[in-house]
Amino acid sequence: MPVSEPEPVTRGVLHRTENGVSWITLDRPEVMNAVTWDQRERIITLLADATADPDVRAVVITATGKGFCAGADLRGEHPGTSAIGDPAPGNSESANSAPGSPSAGGDPAPASSASPSAGGQEHVPANSAPGSPSAGGRERVPGDVARMIRLGAQRFISAVLDCEKPVIAAVNGTAAGIGAHLAFACDLVLAAESARFIEVFVRRGLVPDGGGAYLLPRLVGPQRAKELMFFGEALSAADAERMGLVNRVVAADELERTARAWAERLAHGPTRALALTKQLVNASLDVDRAAAFAAEASAVEIAMTTRDANEGVAGFVERRAPEYRGR
Repeated sequence: MPVSEPEPVTRGVLHRTENGVSWITLDRPEVMNAVTWDQRERIITLLADATADPDVRAVVITATGKGFCAGADLRGEHPGTSAIGDPAPGNSESANSAPGSPSAGGDPAPASSASPSAGGQEHVPANSAPGSPSAGGRERVPGDVARMIRLGAQRFISAVLDCEKPVIAAVNGTAAGIGAHLAFACDLVLAAESARFIEVFVRRGLVPDGGGAYLLPRLVGPQRAKELMFFGEALSAADAERMGLVNRVVAADELERTARAWAERLAHGPTRALALTKQLVNASLDVDRAAAFAAEASAVEIAMTTRDANEGVAGFVERRAPEYRGR
């Protein structure tokens, strides 16, 4: 399959398509890849594009530098505020911290960097009460913050969960707050030995957003989820693997190669069957047995109408490896 030409991209998000794999790379290492509003929107668009493009059959989300994603960067440019209630200027989580003070991921931030938030929330509690001004100058009213979360962090994580292609997270370093939830929302998680995962919200007196309280209990159970969220301690890659949050831990110099091997293997698989399987698994803990079985029966019937299903059966009968086309 061809490699796509480099395309104009939002600053801090690199993208290419290679061998049927859409590679989405966070590229602001100076702020541990904390995401701005426009970066978030770009990633949401790329995931939607991957769903719609039959030539894209798998996705990898990764990052450059020492951090995977340290949360949301409050100082990124935003075209408007009325829709999602973004913060007043200067309201980053560490706006009053000295240069070099700990960022959301607990690591020193460069003096010249923008400051990431405490996780994914684009507001500061002290200024989020009704009656305080929003960034657009109008008075903040009840519902603004909830709307901001729905259209921001939750929409971001939903874009990963709803993508109809398998999504792999290749976690190269610290994943904190919304960055950790971005990884946990992916279908498969690879982590470098140096990676860390931090439910950082409690350190700032905040409630986890971006689907954290939805994702974590489903991955590790409620007791483990509460331990991670109540204490906010950094979790090593090895411990995350033991708990079931990570599929495999590899050496840092093996991370991209392993992600490529996994993604290209998925890209050569029966794409529609994988999409239906993903939907079944993601919904399985939200429905009862009758609903799950009904959904399964429907998915099997749909899959059997695809060309790949016919090819799979033909390959079995003819005793050869099937050649799936994603159709």
